[in-house]
Amino acid sequence: MLINDKIWVAQGEVPCCLLLNQANRHGLIAGATGTGKTVTLKVLAESFSDAGVPVFMADVKGDVTGMAQAGAMSDGLRKRLGYFNLTEEEVRFYSAPCRIWDMLGDAGCPVRITISDMGPVLLSRLLGLTDVQQGVLNVVFRVADDQGMLLLDLKDLRAMLTYVADHAKDYETTYGRVSSQSVGAIQRALLAIEDQGGDIFFGEPDLDITDWFTCDEDGRGYVNILNAAKLIQMPQIYAMFLLWMLSTLFEVLPEVGDPDKPRFVFFFDEAHLLFDGMPKQLNDKIVQVVKLIRSKGVGVYFITQSPSDIPDEVLAQLSNRVQHGLRAYTPAEQKAVKAAAASFRTNPAFDTVEALQDLGTGEALVSFLDDEGRPSIVQRARVIFPACRMAAADDDAIAQVLASQSELAEKYGVTIDRESAYEKINDAREAEQANAELAAERAAFEKERAAFEAQRAREAARAEREREKAEEQRLRQLEREAEAARKRQEQAMARAERERQKEEERRQRERQKAMSDVAGALLTPVFGKTTGRRIARGLFGTKR
Repeated sequence: MLINDKIWVAQGEVPCCLLLNQANRHGLIAGATGTGKTVTLKVLAESFSDAGVPVFMADVKGDVTGMAQAGAMSDGLRKRLGYFNLTEEEVRFYSAPCRIWDMLGDAGCPVRITISDMGPVLLSRLLGLTDVQQGVLNVVFRVADDQGMLLLDLKDLRAMLTYVADHAKDYETTYGRVSSQSVGAIQRALLAIEDQGGDIFFGEPDLDITDWFTCDEDGRGYVNILNAAKLIQMPQIYAMFLLWMLSTLFEVLPEVGDPDKPRFVFFFDEAHLLFDGMPKQLNDKIVQVVKLIRSKGVGVYFITQSPSDIPDEVLAQLSNRVQHGLRAYTPAEQKAVKAAAASFRTNPAFDTVEALQDLGTGEALVSFLDDEGRPSIVQRARVIFPACRMAAADDDAIAQVLASQSELAEKYGVTIDRESAYEKINDAREAEQANAELAAERAAFEKERAAFEAQRAREAARAEREREKAEEQRLRQLEREAEAARKRQEQAMARAERERQKEEERRQRERQKAMSDVAGALLTPVFGKTTGRRIARGLFGTKR
């Protein structure tokens, strides 16, 4: 309940009030299951809202939505009015201005962040990677940055992992070795995140966290409720989102010093999930953010079962405390009770250790900072009831809230899938494949052309050989014909010579005969006709 600049949280021997100008010094709401932590959470949240301070909280059990619906008087509340010195007429029930968000896209305005927003360190924590695998993831993010490839959703990261693995040799000298085993391990881890809804959570339009820093038309801060009933079953995503949100608040908000009231209050339910198995570097980051975010005007309130769930370095920064009952059945639990009691300034009126174990539902040990920033003496008190509904809001109230945030639904409702690493890598792969196909076609064409040229060369060679052979045959035929002609000519000449010789012999014989006849004629008178002819033939050798 907001009274001036104070939030009346509980009533002990004196009212236990949280000062708005000390609210950014962070706080703790702790206690065993069923001791009233959610009621305390609602009292604080609606009072911050009334003071014009926007609030964020995760609804892990489904009952925080009751803040969207006005409460009602009941017999149980009537019995408690006297303890708070209130009359029924003084009690006013009303709802808080709420906005419902949902990381899994169910009942609420979608909440998305990009892979780049998450970064390799938080993402490694989310995936449970080893140091070597985280180093590979760092390389993937660095290559994506250097090549202008946006990492927006899981398919972008998957494509980038495959791309870097395929080109590991090219990047080894610049970024270091990227083993296929590490890439495979990261890909398998991404499967688990996809199964938990990571494919819905990562993407665009990504959350503009300043949309949580708004107030309604009456100046009351909006209570931003994250529907985490299903999300709490996926503790990795839940813890990493809240850690991302805390880091983002620290990065985007300007320094404001110590304001009169916080600019924003962040309630971190099931806080132990953030610290379970937290690597030292992330634990140091949380400690740093919790220490410094106070000067940004942000108050962080952790809700958990036991203060021992929170590291001492963080616990030391939580100055405003509401400690509900603790149950101690084991030595470890008894030690935790004593440690929780020792964190309060002692009240001589009661034993703090005994009181912690004796507190009933709705009771708490309360200590807030005073005007000077000092922890007040612990008070055993009863937490006041909220003006909103104790239980979860009914369906009509939730539907009314969802209808009232149509502007946000228009902004975040439709998923945007713009060009990013996945598309660029696929385009490059398609271009590479097209180039490979073109090269293959060119190679096939060159092969066919070479085969054609070789065939044509063989045919030309064969034709040349045939031409040469034909020429040789023609020359041989010419030679044969020339030889035959020569032989015919020689034969003709031989025949002519024989004819000439015969003719010559014939003429010789005729001359001899003529001479023989003349001689015979001349000798006939002397030797007689017969003897003269015989002598003449003997002289000229003519035949008879």
